[in-house]
Amino acid sequence: MKTRIVTGLFIGIVILAMVGLGGWWFSIFVSLMATVAMIELLKMKKIRAFSLRGIVGLISMWLLLVPTSWFDQTIPIQYTKIETFIFLILVLLMLTVLTKNKFTFDEVGFIVLSSVYVGFGFHYLIMTREVADIGLWLVLFVIVLIWTTDSGAYFVGKFMGKNKLWPEISPNKTIEGSVGGILLAVLVGSVFYIINPFLDTYITALLIIFATAVFGQIGDLVESALKRHYAVKDSGNVLPGHGGILDRFDSLIFVMPLLHLLQLI
Repeated sequence: MKTRIVTGLFIGIVILAMVGLGGWWFSIFVSLMATVAMIELLKMKKIRAFSLRGIVGLISMWLLLVPTSWFDQTIPIQYTKIETFIFLILVLLMLTVLTKNKFTFDEVGFIVLSSVYVGFGFHYLIMTREVADIGLWLVLFVIVLIWTTDSGAYFVGKFMGKNKLWPEISPNKTIEGSVGGILLAVLVGSVFYIINPFLDTYITALLIIFATAVFGQIGDLVESALKRHYAVKDSGNVLPGHGGILDRFDSLIFVMPLLHLLQLI
């Protein structure tokens, strides 16, 4: 428990510092986290990061991760990010033939989906920080809401939880804990907005609060389902007491794209 607390405090300080710095500092930090997260996913599937298929997977993820403006400025080709991504998918499909199905279609699907999951998730985290004037507060708001939801779900579930939320995926989570996490997020999020009304209306803030609290928990369950499918306890071991990068960022990278798709950001 001591190791978990110390690591948690360290992670929190580093994340908040990078969010505060913004710019290249934040983008490089997020890119590093995304790279480690992708390597963790590849490892679950027993794909070596520095094999040909692993490198193609990492490049695919980076394509989706970086802002379009970066790609256009640094890559001297006439193709868009998506066109290049499609080309890499075709390369992966060709590898199924060249390896005589030692590299299977299922593995191609895994790499493509992993690239989308990690790449777009962290991409929208970078894009949210770059929102003019309020990017800093938006990212902090969502992070605080996710941490609050997790804490509320844990403590309410521990002391009041009786009904399992989804035992086949995550046996320790309860319905009471889930509701408690949402209610605490509403409370803390509302106080955050009262102190710093950085959004146009409280209704917008409330929609972000609900979306983050609900979909953040779903994002956590998605990663739990992934780990259960591949029979691993944690996505990695880079964070003592907390597991891997995916274990810490699963809710955030699930929520960020949805907030953009729902046009709440």
